[in-house]
Amino acid sequence: MTEPTHDEPHGGALGSRLNWLRAAVLGANDGIVSTAGLVVGVAGATDSRQALLTAGLAGLLAGSMSMAAGEYVSVSTQRDAERAALAEERRELRDQPEAELRELAGLLERRGLSGEVARDAARQLTERDALRAHAAVELGIDPDRLTNPWHAAGASFLAFTVGALLPLLAIVLPPAALRLWVTVLSVLAALVLTGFSSARLGAAPPGRAVARNVAGGALAMAVTYAAGALLGAAGA
Repeated sequence: MTEPTHDEPHGGALGSRLNWLRAAVLGANDGIVSTAGLVVGVAGATDSRQALLTAGLAGLLAGSMSMAAGEYVSVSTQRDAERAALAEERRELRDQPEAELRELAGLLERRGLSGEVARDAARQLTERDALRAHAAVELGIDPDRLTNPWHAAGASFLAFTVGALLPLLAIVLPPAALRLWVTVLSVLAALVLTGFSSARLGAAPPGRAVARNVAGGALAMAVTYAAGALLGAAGA
């Protein structure tokens, strides 16, 4: 009888995938809320489809580029810190191999291994790949899978753009009499989905997350619409 196979990801691979999915959901959510607030605010001042399209596209491009640039800078800083930590670990392994071996054994022992087993495991891991062992146990880093700032920037750009397209299309495609309600309802429905998805990815109860997400989006649209209506009434 053959043993069953398990193809699902484990450990760091699963955690990394969940982090990417959560970042994508949150990026799309940002695109929905910020673009919806912008186009609804403009809709409060004018019913010109050209003005709405111009404002929506400008918000989409500015927001997606801002998200991408911010993510690139953030992840580049993280990558630099990881590289510096690995370089320091290499130096310590070269200059103080015995001290590093005792440190690794101590770390394994604190994770629940007995002293003898921890020392034996530390020796075996050091003989196989000392840097990788210390990077994983001491630093929580995989030297072959450092964070990639370009991937993070691209993912943020794409996620924000996808999210922003919903309110943009909802505000410019319907007839003038329906566009505001179509946009509001579409945005609120999308926020229910992103709130639920982010909660499930974080293993949290979805009810509160959905309520917070919808309330925040509704408040943003209400405030920007009121501001636009006031500016429109004032002739600004």
